[in-house]
Amino acid sequence: MENIEDILKKRILVLDGAMGTMLQRYKFQEADFRGERFKDWPSDLQGNNDLLSLTQPEAVKEIHRKFLEAGADIIETNTFSGTTIAMADYDMEELVYELNYESAKIAKQVAEEFTKKNPGKPRFVAGSIGPTNKTASMSPDVNDPGFRAISFDELRIAYKQQIEALLDGGADILLVETIFDTLNAKAALFAIEEVKEDRNIEVPVMVSGTITDASGRTLSGQTAEAFLISISHIPILSVGFNCALGAKQLVPHLEVVSAKSEFAISAHPNAGLPNAFGEYDETPAQMAAQIKEYVEKGLVNIVGGCCGTTPEHIKAIADVVKDYQPRKLLTTA
Repeated sequence: MENIEDILKKRILVLDGAMGTMLQRYKFQEADFRGERFKDWPSDLQGNNDLLSLTQPEAVKEIHRKFLEAGADIIETNTFSGTTIAMADYDMEELVYELNYESAKIAKQVAEEFTKKNPGKPRFVAGSIGPTNKTASMSPDVNDPGFRAISFDELRIAYKQQIEALLDGGADILLVETIFDTLNAKAALFAIEEVKEDRNIEVPVMVSGTITDASGRTLSGQTAEAFLISISHIPILSVGFNCALGAKQLVPHLEVVSAKSEFAISAHPNAGLPNAFGEYDETPAQMAAQIKEYVEKGLVNIVGGCCGTTPEHIKAIADVVKDYQPRKLLTTA
């Protein structure tokens, strides 16, 4: 199979849309999350979407299939909260390896099925590594600014376990995403480097930050350029942004990283900004029209969707980007 680095030079790759948005369509209740295996689990499990890879694998498989049918080149594993840190909310820390392994395996099966049908358009699995629900560089307690809920080392150990399971399950790429605190991301990237060294392997790594509001900064206070600089010492495939903003609001931040980075640039924005009910209203046509600006300006190499984006959104995006050349990769002097 042609490697992703070579394909990126030839065309814009399409990433899938929102797993959470799609799972909500199934209207799963507590009993569905539990399944037979976890029917007596002491904690409430509804909302633990990663668990559905074990209790509702067919639904997860169907979602992957729909995104691939819509034209996605890369699908993300259902593992956004797949660390011991996030799983502590459900007392499921000991299931972390299995959750990541099975999620990667499910995605890989579907990706291989599509690659087999059309070898000219290989499909890739990105192991989704979320930010966790803790922040390493800021205090959660306004009265104690020096307090930290988690240490770099605790994050590194948790991420390493997730990364090993994702790779064992068949992930082709590792995607460190929705980064609101770059110190958390550095722990994940450090863990990836450790695993690469332990196993003597290379693996493409995508890094995607999130600009939290109109100030144009991440939650831990970095501008787009500062974020880029702070992760640029690591060998990565792509850098970009996802979540928090709609496609339109991301343009200035993509312009900054696109002009200054030698890496490929990725963007998977939300379907607009959330409405008063926390829902996303932007239609596939509206979103695709905004993504068109990215490709007309030559800003991106990988594009997809985050919150609120469905296979219909991804199809509209795929239809737009197929006629455009990818952003030219800058070479270092």
